[in-house]
Amino acid sequence: MSADIPFEITLGAVPASAPAAGEVKVHGSVSATQQRALSPVGVYVQHYLRRLGNTDSNDQSDHLKAHADHVVAETTNTINDLSLDDDSDEEESEELLSMDPKEWKKQDHYAVLGLSKLRYRATLDDIIKNQRKKVLRHHPDKKAAQGHINDDGFFKCIQKAYEILTDPVKRKQWDSVDPEIPTDIPSGKEKGDFFEIYKPVFEREARFSNIQPVPELGNENTSREDVEAFYAFWYNFDSWRSFEYLDKENVDGGGNRDDKRWIENKNKKDRANRKKEDVQRLRTLVDNAAKADPRMIRFKEEDKRKRNAKRNAREEEERKAAEAKKAAADAAKKAAADAVAQEEGLKKQRQEAHKQLKKEQRALKVLFKNANYFAPAGTSPSAADIAAASEKLDKITAAKHDVSNLVAARIEIEAAHAAGNGLAAVDEIVSKL
Repeated sequence: MSADIPFEITLGAVPASAPAAGEVKVHGSVSATQQRALSPVGVYVQHYLRRLGNTDSNDQSDHLKAHADHVVAETTNTINDLSLDDDSDEEESEELLSMDPKEWKKQDHYAVLGLSKLRYRATLDDIIKNQRKKVLRHHPDKKAAQGHINDDGFFKCIQKAYEILTDPVKRKQWDSVDPEIPTDIPSGKEKGDFFEIYKPVFEREARFSNIQPVPELGNENTSREDVEAFYAFWYNFDSWRSFEYLDKENVDGGGNRDDKRWIENKNKKDRANRKKEDVQRLRTLVDNAAKADPRMIRFKEEDKRKRNAKRNAREEEERKAAEAKKAAADAAKKAAADAVAQEEGLKKQRQEAHKQLKKEQRALKVLFKNANYFAPAGTSPSAADIAAASEKLDKITAAKHDVSNLVAARIEIEAAHAAGNGLAAVDEIVSKL
């Protein structure tokens, strides 16, 4: 039951220290007051109203009792929400319940809180809810009431699991080395559908990425750009996975400063080695996937065909260029040989012409000698006649370099000599030189 109770609010006067109206700049104004009806509701208002109508001297106790009843009711509702007989709860084995809390690093924190199926996918609400269930079931006071004295080992395991899984840093360290999450990778020689084999593995490893969202493996029809981006992402994978949880020594324990420093350095070295092995494991996964990926195989074949086409075109161009060069060289060689042959022919012609010229010159000399140097018949030529005739012969042979001309001159002189006027013919030829 509730009732409307009107009340008034009186605003205080303006302080005397406030600046005058002209000294300030008004950026806005207060809206006009309006009368509103408020209806207080809730369990505490109801208790208050009941007290007002109750004249009993124990009204205070009644109010406190009502408050306590309300708290109990809320607690009961919370406990009812955490049903201890929930069928979805995981079964607690004897081995799990008998774990030594001192060996907390060896315990499966998700299994302790009943979250084996969810594991790293469990939300903070899942962890809190299951921790409350486990506490209600395994609290030492409840165990003591059931006759189990000093039976708080598993309760301590619950608290440790809750401490680790609700701390973001510690939970990340635990999730990094969770032994229940497989780390094996395909060898690349498996038979079957490539995407069915590798997709779950990449999805499993994607949770360690600092960069989200992680590119998906895709399918047979994924574009080349997306496929290459996928492998580029994984070849440069930025993992948050760390291995502090596997530190075997407690650097916060006893020992002097040198011992602690030695232990810390040893742990750092072990972490670095494990990180290196994990990086190599991922690199092997990506290498195996890239080799077995039918899309990458197809892309490589396409690139090979393109390279071969370019190479064949280049080789064809080179072949044509070589053939053209060889043809040019052969043509130049043939031209040179032809030039040499032509020169040899011309040389032979010149030699033959020179030979014929010499022959005709000798024939003219013989003609002049047989014609007795054209002296009158029955007389012997004098030395002056011989010298004059020889001079005319030299002029003719010196002027007549062409064999045909020389032959024509010889024939003309022979005919004239036979007619008895050889000297006249000689003089006429000389006059025309």
